[in-house]
Amino acid sequence: MAQYSAEVTWERGDAVFTDNRYSRRHRWRFDGGLEVAGSSSPNSVPVPMSDAAAVDPEEAFIAALSSCHMLWFLAIAGKRKFRIDRYHDRATAVLEKNAGGKWYVSVVTLHPDVQFSGELLPTAAQIEDMHHAAHAECYIANSVSSQVRIEPVFAPAR
Repeated sequence: MAQYSAEVTWERGDAVFTDNRYSRRHRWRFDGGLEVAGSSSPNSVPVPMSDAAAVDPEEAFIAALSSCHMLWFLAIAGKRKFRIDRYHDRATAVLEKNAGGKWYVSVVTLHPDVQFSGELLPTAAQIEDMHHAAHAECYIANSVSSQVRIEPVFAPAR
């Protein structure tokens, strides 16, 4: 068993608060000491009460899924002796209402673009297999009810 932690801190400052016009900007602090500005999404709470430059929970959610998938993909490819030079993903998500009328992230789509090099290059089928294996192993994907799609970008080996 492993345990993880993160600190989330918000402070009212000079805001009235009860008028619902307070800033949603807050701080995330991770165990390594990194601090990241967080906020509600401007899609949910308008600027200036949201900070468009900060990371919102929805972005963090898709980044966590993408990052977890990538880390597993890299590990699997390395074990299979494929050399990766670059991995880039532009992940997207859809927020919609569920059957109970509650908003939720229904679909997250990963668009990994992986650049391989070296003498041993994977086939499209091997890349698909590695993405399937990475998705099956990803802790975050195994923890959510959202549909997670993997739509790799296939480009010729470089």
